[in-house]
Amino acid sequence: MLIGLIRHGLTDWNAEGKIQGQSDIPLNDEGRKQAEMLGERLLHEPYHWDYCITSGLSRAEETGKIIAAKLGIPLLEPDQRIRERAYGQVEGMTALEREAKWGKEWNLLELGQEKDEQLQLRGLAFMEDLSTRYQGSNVLVISHGGFLAQLYTALYKDKYTERLGNLSLTIIEKNEQEWKPLLYNCTRHILQNQR
Repeated sequence: MLIGLIRHGLTDWNAEGKIQGQSDIPLNDEGRKQAEMLGERLLHEPYHWDYCITSGLSRAEETGKIIAAKLGIPLLEPDQRIRERAYGQVEGMTALEREAKWGKEWNLLELGQEKDEQLQLRGLAFMEDLSTRYQGSNVLVISHGGFLAQLYTALYKDKYTERLGNLSLTIIEKNEQEWKPLLYNCTRHILQNQR
């Protein structure tokens, strides 16, 4: 079983450096183009994908619709467990705004943000459920940068800490009881089109 983990395409808030969290911010035109690029790339790679599932937030859902349509695969019902971290009071704020209001270590304060452990637990529960339900299938999962970073921490400790790019692709394979990484945070489809 292969899982293709994808961060949604670019939004205006991404471009402005604002934390989105669970605020439902749509893709912008650039994000839509990025999704098209990844869909086109996936059409020509050796992996075959059977299903696509998203978090249900519109930026992930639209990314999933574009890719699933390009590949001609079913888009499954959204799964709330792969939503972005809830950031509470800091959603919609830039780094400068957060630091001006609460200081450089704002993330250590209780501002309504979901804890790392909570994200990791819901991420692992989702992966376990997905591998049971769709055993033997290859599934594309469209989620969010903060959530995926915590899922990779849960699966691989501190092996993968690079910031995840919009529309980055990570492919992992289920072997017995563990997930083996085959590709991490790849944005080749975007870089090739920027030349």
